[in-house]
Amino acid sequence: MTARILVVDDIPANVKLLEVRLLAEYFDVLTATNGADAIETCQNDKVDVVLLDVMMPYMDGFEVCRRLKGDPATSHIPVVMVTALDQVSDRIRGLEVGADDFLTKPVNDLQLMTRVKSLVRLKMLTDELRLRASTTRNIGIEELLSHRPPSEDVTPKVLLVDERPSSFERIQKMLRQAADLDVVADPHTGFFQAAELPYECIIVSTGFAEFDPLRLCSQLRSLDRTRFVPIILLADEGEEERIIRGLELGVNDYLIRPIDQQELTARLRTQVKRKRYNDHLRASVTQTIEMAVTDGLTGLHNRRYLDSHLQTLFDRAVARRRPISVMITDLDRFKSVNDTYGHDGGDDVLREFARRLRKNVRGIDLACRYGGEEFVVVMPDTDGAIAEKVAERIRSEIAQTPFAVGKDGQSLNVTISVGVSSLRRGTDTVEDLMKRADVALYEAKTAGRNRVVAKAA
Repeated sequence: MTARILVVDDIPANVKLLEVRLLAEYFDVLTATNGADAIETCQNDKVDVVLLDVMMPYMDGFEVCRRLKGDPATSHIPVVMVTALDQVSDRIRGLEVGADDFLTKPVNDLQLMTRVKSLVRLKMLTDELRLRASTTRNIGIEELLSHRPPSEDVTPKVLLVDERPSSFERIQKMLRQAADLDVVADPHTGFFQAAELPYECIIVSTGFAEFDPLRLCSQLRSLDRTRFVPIILLADEGEEERIIRGLELGVNDYLIRPIDQQELTARLRTQVKRKRYNDHLRASVTQTIEMAVTDGLTGLHNRRYLDSHLQTLFDRAVARRRPISVMITDLDRFKSVNDTYGHDGGDDVLREFARRLRKNVRGIDLACRYGGEEFVVVMPDTDGAIAEKVAERIRSEIAQTPFAVGKDGQSLNVTISVGVSSLRRGTDTVEDLMKRADVALYEAKTAGRNRVVAKAA
């Protein structure tokens, strides 16, 4: 997992200790020794997580966090406060100024790394949503983010899954004013209820007599309806290994009993706030892009969106020294389909091809209808060899499974030609990348069609 971590501490030995730990996990590490430098770094560099000391001269960590979270340009960056303070009131103060977590020195290596990795995953999701929102603004859709996210004053709907009455009754009292709380004792019932109702957070207790609570967390993360709903784990003393495993599975936060009411409320508020922010971005992007930059026939992004977003993805790959690949596909002899079955038949083929294409690429890949019967897929973090394998898989599936055309569903064999190119280090440009893919496509067509040609990086 590649990410850039900013370590902020006025004691060089502490900075070095965290830096060594993070470099061992292959993170890129930036450092700052005071609050002003930390804020400037977050504003000017791509930072994925901030590890922030509290006790610093001139500007303490609480004030640094408050300023970062109050600036729209940096508010989405996760902040973990790392400090020797161990009072509940200190953790609550950190959470109230917007911190995403609060770790006490000396920091356990496993807890630190699982926390960082969990927050990096959330940051990557937010980055993708912000990136797509930014793209739509660049092409003239200024109203995309003009609406504010739902008010923080709106009471969140929360599900608690806990089979012990003594436990869930205490949680009910604690959250009486902070949440619209549903309690379910049976984890299987809880899973189905979570899938049906619009919860903004799910709290899972570890205190089941005959059920592994992490199984429920894993199931919630595997289901589309609950994939992005934050999960808070309520654990007992001595369950560190279970907590670490839970964070690896996608649990967002945890508390260890005995639970403090203020800390529970603060952590719940942090998770709900982040979910509403991402939901707002996701809804805005989805609604506006569907109207402005989506191909009406296939449901894929159109060339207008590609022309703007590809440059952004390319620049990000170059800045992070990560691979990126492009494939251009063309339906072979598509004109004959229109001549034989009419434009309605051709539309059937285009829609079905787009459906299969979407099925065979990842969510982070950008699939677009480039024009006519030509389609483009941009694959971030994908080198040429992997991209060629993906292209071959798509080509094979298209060739092996006939298309149904027309009202009577006539069977039609369809093939595609594919050109693939990937980023070359040095002076490569978006135009170069697309040109190589286009040349590769031309070679695939002239060599007999129904094949993949790749231009090596």
